[in-house]
Amino acid sequence: MGQNSPSPHDGDDEFTGTGSYPIRDRFRLKRNPKSASTLVTKTSSASSLLSDRRRSHGYGARSVLYRKLFSVRATSMFYLCMLIVVFAFAFVSMVLQSSIGAMVFGQGGEVAGGSVRDGLKFGSSLKFVERRSEKDFGSEDVRKMARVGVRLPRLAIIVGNMKNDPSSLMLLTLMKSLRGLGYTLQIYATEDSKTKPIWEKTIGHVSILTPENYGHIDWSTFDGVVVKSLEAHDAILSLMQEPFCSVQLIWIIEEDTLANRLPFYEEMGWGHLIAYWKNAFRRADVVVFPDYSLPMLYSVLDTGNFFVIPGSPIDVWAAERYLKAHSKSQLRVKNGFGNDDMLVLVVGSSFFYNELSWDYAVAMHKLGPLLTKYARDGDAKPLFKFLFVCGNSSSAYNDALQDIAGHLDLRRDSVGHYGLDGDVDEMLLISDIVLYGSSQDEQGFPSLITRAMTFGVPVIAPDYPIIRRYVVDGEHGIIFSKDEPDELMKAFKLLTSNGKLSNYAHRVASSGKLLAKNMQASDCIDGYMKLLEHVLILPSDSILPGVVSQPKQGEWEWDLFSEETDHWSGNMTYLSLKDDTRNTSVVYDIEEHMTPSLDSRTGFQDESEIMLDDNLTELDWDSLSEIDTLEETERVELEEIEGRTDKSYGVWEELYRDAKKADKLKFEANERDEGELERTGQPLCIYEVYNGAGAWPFLHHGSLYRGLSLSTKSRRLRSDDVDAVGRLSILNETYYRDILLDMGGMFSIANRLDNVHKRPWIGFQSWRAAARKVSLSSKAERVLEGTVHQKNRGDVIYFWACVDKDGELARSNNALTFWSMCDTLNAGNCRTAFQDAFRRMYALPSYVEALPPMPEDGGHWSSLHSWVMSTPSFLEFMMFSRMFADSLDSLHMNASANTECLLGSSVSQKQHCYCRLLELLVNVWAYHSARTMVYIDPNSGSLEEQHPVEQRKGYMWTKYFNSTLLKSMDEDLAEAADDGDHPYERWLWPRTGEVHWQGIFEREREERYRTKMDKKRKQKDKLAERNASGYRQRTLAG
Repeated sequence: MGQNSPSPHDGDDEFTGTGSYPIRDRFRLKRNPKSASTLVTKTSSASSLLSDRRRSHGYGARSVLYRKLFSVRATSMFYLCMLIVVFAFAFVSMVLQSSIGAMVFGQGGEVAGGSVRDGLKFGSSLKFVERRSEKDFGSEDVRKMARVGVRLPRLAIIVGNMKNDPSSLMLLTLMKSLRGLGYTLQIYATEDSKTKPIWEKTIGHVSILTPENYGHIDWSTFDGVVVKSLEAHDAILSLMQEPFCSVQLIWIIEEDTLANRLPFYEEMGWGHLIAYWKNAFRRADVVVFPDYSLPMLYSVLDTGNFFVIPGSPIDVWAAERYLKAHSKSQLRVKNGFGNDDMLVLVVGSSFFYNELSWDYAVAMHKLGPLLTKYARDGDAKPLFKFLFVCGNSSSAYNDALQDIAGHLDLRRDSVGHYGLDGDVDEMLLISDIVLYGSSQDEQGFPSLITRAMTFGVPVIAPDYPIIRRYVVDGEHGIIFSKDEPDELMKAFKLLTSNGKLSNYAHRVASSGKLLAKNMQASDCIDGYMKLLEHVLILPSDSILPGVVSQPKQGEWEWDLFSEETDHWSGNMTYLSLKDDTRNTSVVYDIEEHMTPSLDSRTGFQDESEIMLDDNLTELDWDSLSEIDTLEETERVELEEIEGRTDKSYGVWEELYRDAKKADKLKFEANERDEGELERTGQPLCIYEVYNGAGAWPFLHHGSLYRGLSLSTKSRRLRSDDVDAVGRLSILNETYYRDILLDMGGMFSIANRLDNVHKRPWIGFQSWRAAARKVSLSSKAERVLEGTVHQKNRGDVIYFWACVDKDGELARSNNALTFWSMCDTLNAGNCRTAFQDAFRRMYALPSYVEALPPMPEDGGHWSSLHSWVMSTPSFLEFMMFSRMFADSLDSLHMNASANTECLLGSSVSQKQHCYCRLLELLVNVWAYHSARTMVYIDPNSGSLEEQHPVEQRKGYMWTKYFNSTLLKSMDEDLAEAADDGDHPYERWLWPRTGEVHWQGIFEREREERYRTKMDKKRKQKDKLAERNASGYRQRTLAG
């Protein structure tokens, strides 16, 4: 990085040179620039206030200072300067910093009864408090639940880029640790990078996302999705669509680009942009920030899901790169310091509030009476020089310090000021000692202290809990008690010897440098792993990851980028790269897309002002009215002339073509008609069930398929998809639509089937079949169509998506049977739920076996509702399924409220409670009703019979699956529903299809007969009335 020359300043100050590497980007809460005159005015008033405070003390510190000034040794001048300048640092911070609070809390940081700032009192600290604790995530009892896990938990990691930066270093270290705990990771990146081989070597294959393939990823196959960076915003959009809304999402945001634009949006009145981003933030289960300042800047978008995991390696990364590119001795010469000068850099917190700075000032003022007796004026140029990092580079800040130094008879060249808007890394590198002089008990470890330790500078800091958590007193730095002023003086004595750093100081600096490199790595990685453990509620078939008892990763994976970073130019740093790419952020792209151009808006406003200045006179209005009258008269005359003139309408072919184009504008009805025409004469139609626009890319087009939408709003526009809600009103209720899902769509088709389906064969396929690469290929489709053309019998079921297609269940140590697979998919409660529902459905006594036996012959079983059967068989299956679903629902319902779903453990499984059990129901029905079960290979189209009927003899429960028995049971339920005799309040069965029995048929026949007789009677009465009135119809001849 290039180095800038020192900025010119007023007076003799030589300590305010600026550098080229601003650390201000690490201070999220920046100061607003103030004019020099304003700052000087505030400084003068502050100086008088300081004098009043000193005079108010009965101790008489000022008189003692002047009385003892010439009676102490010259070496004690260092301690006096140390006291006064630290006090001045806090004082100037108080006086000159007042805008930061307005910047932070003006962005939505309001609490009941006023702003957050109004609640701050003298001596208090500002902290970020998460609204959600670990208990709120609801996963504390997951490990106590019994489960049969057969696969590793799956995570999708979406990164904005794979650049060589500290963010990638943190994420790679985290993912390596997650793999050690047992997670299966799938990495996606929004753009390619030269570092892609490093990622693939460390983690595995990396898929590059483009706008075209965002919609072709089935996010429901993952147990959770972790998104890093705002640049992966498009992935958030795809996760905001059904059926992916229940996928658990963690969003890591490290940029402040959007936070810096939020005040501008409020100023411009762009509330729609704020609402857009707030809706995106709301989708995430947890939004994670790397430090405690970012949640405050994003407070406008806070929906209660903000979380902070500190410990990013950004400070160590930036400091090491800066150290490689700069020389300490050269920087000292550049800023006018000699090799013998002892530079003490006083730094503070990134949070500066005028209400809080007095706490620090009063505490340091207590050192005055103890040190003034050792200080005197008139010494030679001191070797100790104190430099304060606060405010900006304005000369008013330096003048304020020099004014205080003059009142205390200090040399002007012993005190200096440096702004946070300059190259703070430069001052940290050239300093000999860094003193952390903040009164704020911060939640996160101060970034400036981390950088100072990385530079190998000994650090002195107060005994705050966050400091003691990482720094061992006397080993990595010096920690003093803020309530014991003597300890601060002892600390300086330990670090200095004869005007230079002592050997002890060098040992402390070296030890601190080793500590800083991986100081917070363990806590950061451990924090993310614990967050995943508490946020992600894994499904019942997933193996729980390892327990995060102790951190397994204590260091960042620095070696991964060691080769790449050697090729970097010495002037290229992380923050400079960040600044170069800031204008290409997705934040600006969305802003440009959703808001009008500022230039055009400005131009429009200017034109409006010009128009308002030109006031119209009464003559102008008369002229305008006359022009309008003439134009209207001319238009009427032209219309009359056109009506009297013969004109050609063109040939018949052109008129027909124009009419067809007009019809195509009415695409919905037209497309539906064309779809029906395409399917005319075909014996088979496969309905693809979907719920949400996120499933559209996985649906098929063509005459063989027809969409079946479970939501009216999510239907494809230019298609003839069936609206399941319009055919079955219960699907309009979210609860029943979710627990039934695909089976609910089948119920809607079976309801008055002849209105939508008039073919001998019918099939269904879930959108997930195409998403998981198990849908029929073109070859398999031709084989299936040819087979059903030739098949006369209707007692065959063809299926192509089978259970355990990937072999995950087969890798389990338990014996693989149909019911064991069902238990695995339903939290271990499949057999219990099935036999209870079966017993209730047939009113079986408790001593009778109610779990139908299923063979263990190693054959395939159908899943994902992907099968084809004859239409009469489908209606029989729907008859059985409606009664079974009603019986299953009655087990989970009572007269008061819903009970907890026992067939799942994750959020998605509980939301779709019955789906996995009903998905396997077709196998039980087909096996015990003696249907031939044929598996079609979805790729080759080969046919293979499964579980031959001849081998089922002696095992089938045909008496329970007999069509006559099912029809009788269906009529009994219909009679009870017709009579209003509901077995419980929320009876599901009447709402899942037609309610029909013989009594209804007779009543409808009587109603039709009564209507017919009423019509005849009315006609007879009408004729009699005409005859009585003497009305006679005339003959045709007149």
